[in-house]
Amino acid sequence: MARSPSGESVLTRAVRILDAFTPDEPALPVSVIARRSGLPVATASRLIAELVGHGLLAREPDRRIRVGVRLWELGQRASPTLGLREAAMPFLADLHDVVGHHIQLGVLEGDEVLFVERLSAPGAVVNYTRIAGRLPPHASSSGLVLLAHSPGELQERVLAAPLARYTANTITDPGRLRATLAGIRREGYVLCAGHIHPEATGIAVPVRSDTHVVAAVAAIVPNDEHARAAVPALRAAARGIGRHLSH
Repeated sequence: MARSPSGESVLTRAVRILDAFTPDEPALPVSVIARRSGLPVATASRLIAELVGHGLLAREPDRRIRVGVRLWELGQRASPTLGLREAAMPFLADLHDVVGHHIQLGVLEGDEVLFVERLSAPGAVVNYTRIAGRLPPHASSSGLVLLAHSPGELQERVLAAPLARYTANTITDPGRLRATLAGIRREGYVLCAGHIHPEATGIAVPVRSDTHVVAAVAAIVPNDEHARAAVPALRAAARGIGRHLSH
């Protein structure tokens, strides 16, 4: 595989180009992609043209570059979360009918929670997460549930790192985070009132396949006295997903 003078392969540089895109910025000028990927504009432009030719990227009429449909197609075909999403969707749909606000499914990916599915409704409370979006695990209800059941070395790594603050209610103290994780293992759910946005509460429960926690199901509802009422429905949905996965 051809390498640059720095010894970096073409594939590595192509991956850096793809990493330039974010959920909030799905289309970018070539100059921005070059800067974010750390490549000269000429090199980035050449590689982008090749990726466009293969359908992995696409060029908009205004010359900005976006992720191509073929890349989405390949991702859908190979996604390790495909079976999880297929098992979960009927239960998420029923849960959404009951709750009437956002319902989402998250998994741990590295040191972050990755949201692999989300159902919303017109007029639902504000929600910053989206499909294929990520958050640090200490900040969201899904992340806290997954972190509580993760290996000890991951928990200690998160506890030792700076804990970003989104609102005044976000957990940023390691001692409080440790106690919260213990409470999740004891109670079987977590309620995060205003941790990401002051007007929203996240409630999440674990999804188990056999004895292993493989995902978290969460509802994002208004931050009021009725939020906890979603817990029984969340638990029922998680049990249904877990049974389907185990079978």
